[in-house]
Amino acid sequence: MEKNNKFTIIAGPCAIETKDQFFDTIRHIHNFTDVIRCGVWKARTSPNNFSGQGDKALTWIQQASKKYNTPVAIEVGTKHHVEIALKHNINIFWIGARTTTNPFAIQEIAETVKGLNTEIWIKNPIFPDLELWFGAIERFKRNETQKIKVIHRGFFSEKKSNYRNPPRWDLLKKFQDKYPNIPVICDPSHIAGNRKLVPNTTEKAIKMGIRNLMIEVHNQPQKALSDSKQQLTPLEFIKLIEQLN
Repeated sequence: MEKNNKFTIIAGPCAIETKDQFFDTIRHIHNFTDVIRCGVWKARTSPNNFSGQGDKALTWIQQASKKYNTPVAIEVGTKHHVEIALKHNINIFWIGARTTTNPFAIQEIAETVKGLNTEIWIKNPIFPDLELWFGAIERFKRNETQKIKVIHRGFFSEKKSNYRNPPRWDLLKKFQDKYPNIPVICDPSHIAGNRKLVPNTTEKAIKMGIRNLMIEVHNQPQKALSDSKQQLTPLEFIKLIEQLN
């Protein structure tokens, strides 16, 4: 099947757990994916939780990108992450929701990519404070980053919700009013927190005019070491993408 022409589809596992798991997932979905997403370093609340394969996974990413002729995006949280990823020909980076709230980390990363041909995607902060989001964007703009997008991944709420991170479409609208020219990527996986809610969340994002979708896919999500409930199987993912045509 040809890749979807109406939308930019970003997909892949929450985290690279093993080389086999990563390649098996990408093998199934690459024909439906414009950009591969994958977690290399995972910012986890507890140090006892799986925190990614780290630097060694970058070689696997480089191999997969070349094999399937598809660019790869990864999350970065430090200067080291950026520098070693660049050495592996990776130049699309997203800033995680926790890092977005840290001006020191943002400033360091922004200075590290200054003058480079990188693309930066900035996730909204965990808490519904748009000023933190705006501030992160402005730090990259001041350091002359030309390619900036943002990721809408929902916001923390103490109120009971069907969503893991309620989308707060009202806040997204405020963002779009302030930055109408910055493309928005919707992350229905993190908003939903439940694979059953991903299609409906995707539909709502499309109604908001969003044409960039970032979806977590795992070859065996029930065995995933992180975010097992929200990752789609390759078959579920392909079905969803086919419905978008």
